Amino acid sequence: MRFTITAILIGLFFQACQSQPKKETSNKSKQETKMKSEAKNNNPYYSRTDTSPVKISEEEWKRVLPEDVFEIARHKDTERPFTGKFWNTTGLGNYYCAACGNALFRSDSKFSSTCGWPSFFETNRKNSIKYIEDNTYGMKRIEVLCGRCEGHLGHLFDDGPPPTGKRYCMNSVVLDFEPDAKKLGEY
Repeated sequence: MRFTITAILIGLFFQACQSQPKKETSNKSKQETKMKSEAKNNNPYYSRTDTSPVKISEEEWKRVLPEDVFEIARHKDTERPFTGKFWNTTGLGNYYCAACGNALFRSDSKFSSTCGWPSFFETNRKNSIKYIEDNTYGMKRIEVLCGRCEGHLGHLFDDGPPPTGKRYCMNSVVLDFEPDAKKLGEY
């Protein structure tokens, strides 16, 4: 009986999450976006061209990162499913680490996994990601870290699509997306 009620509640939660209409951007979210942009501009370790390792103290990370990025990247927190800015985003471009600017994924490796987090089947380049065994919460998983700043990004699973069969399940908060520039003549 308890299992049935739990299953029904979970089903209703996922149904409600998927049927929510997109809301207009509120003044609060505009302010949050502006604050994150300013924080990125105040982060001297953020670079989309430098691939050298970033080794700084947790106090320094706390000073230069927005609070939500800090909590996920440095304390391995996780955003709620279906709430992140990129879980259902489409469009061509590149995904970068929000903490240090490291190139992580290309949008053409993104796929809809229905798990509630942005998912990719391959990385942008071989050294863009680091992997460590994660046995927390009684599970055996592979944690995915940024290859440059070692910030927590999410986890890797073996249930993705071809050609790799991998699913890089990432937190939107620790990703930046830069759309491809429009080609001359496109409208």
